[in-house]
Amino acid sequence: MSVLPDQPRSAVSADNLKPLQSKQASNRFLNWLKSWKPTWKQEKYLYVLALPGLLYFFIFKYIPLWGLSLAFTEYSPYLGLFKSEWVGFKHFQSFFANPDFWLLFRNTLAISFLNILLFFPMPIIIALLLNELKNATFKKWVQTSIYLPHFLSWVVIVGICFLTLSGSGIINKLVVESGGQAINFLTNPETFWGMLTAQTIWKETGWGTIIFLAALASINPELYEAAKIDGANRWKQMLHVTIPGIKGTVIILLILRLGQVLDIGFEHIYLMSSSAVTEVADVFDTYAYRVGIQNGRFSFATAVGIFKSVVGLILVLLADRAAKKLGEEGVY
Repeated sequence: MSVLPDQPRSAVSADNLKPLQSKQASNRFLNWLKSWKPTWKQEKYLYVLALPGLLYFFIFKYIPLWGLSLAFTEYSPYLGLFKSEWVGFKHFQSFFANPDFWLLFRNTLAISFLNILLFFPMPIIIALLLNELKNATFKKWVQTSIYLPHFLSWVVIVGICFLTLSGSGIINKLVVESGGQAINFLTNPETFWGMLTAQTIWKETGWGTIIFLAALASINPELYEAAKIDGANRWKQMLHVTIPGIKGTVIILLILRLGQVLDIGFEHIYLMSSSAVTEVADVFDTYAYRVGIQNGRFSFATAVGIFKSVVGLILVLLADRAAKKLGEEGVY
């Protein structure tokens, strides 16, 4: 390669490489289009079926992303987003400097990790038990029964909880009639987290078994036959065939669940909260609603939401990398 005498070799090389790199990128894009064209013709109906889902994510997930800029402005409904004053990271600094931040962080993590520790394994256990049932009619009846609570709103669930656990509820009436003293279930901070977790388990466990039952149905029956020939009983078949067969699904769902570690459900917490349990019930969602939405501080509420999303993204990426190092596929 010839070099101009008045220019350094490195500068000329970099200038010459830019058009070459641009041409290579264009060639790669054209090759991708050529390879995609026959795929489109062969699987066009699958793309058409996927179109409503893609439109949903584009309209309701990607287009609203422009609203994240609220967190960096002093948003005023009268001025609009583009005319509101730009304040940078002011709302994030205010949020992190708040003395309640660590209390909110503790409550949110405690409730979330209780859900991961106690709720996440329950659909797996129930799916494994259902998979062992041989009576198809009884199996369908059990599945339908445990699916039903998922379709009840949290308002109904919390209403049932108040009717049974309040001071004048059914359980306390039985306790008093038996000679005991009424127990303050709903106003006791020590039982609040456990009560939330128990409600989540009752409501969502049945629905969560659907994915795991589908994963169990995909296991090759020949593996069970081979295990039987080797003398494995039902328990060993579950340990050495069934559980390894759904391990990938479990890891992927766990990674995705970690992405929601700070998103524990505003409606459920808000309905169960009271002044007696504020110290253990106040989480990021309720705080953003109380301080941000009710007081008209929309920019501050958006900053809290961005913080939750960033933490969730970091946890997903770390968990995905850890899964790949352990030999699993991961999410990305």
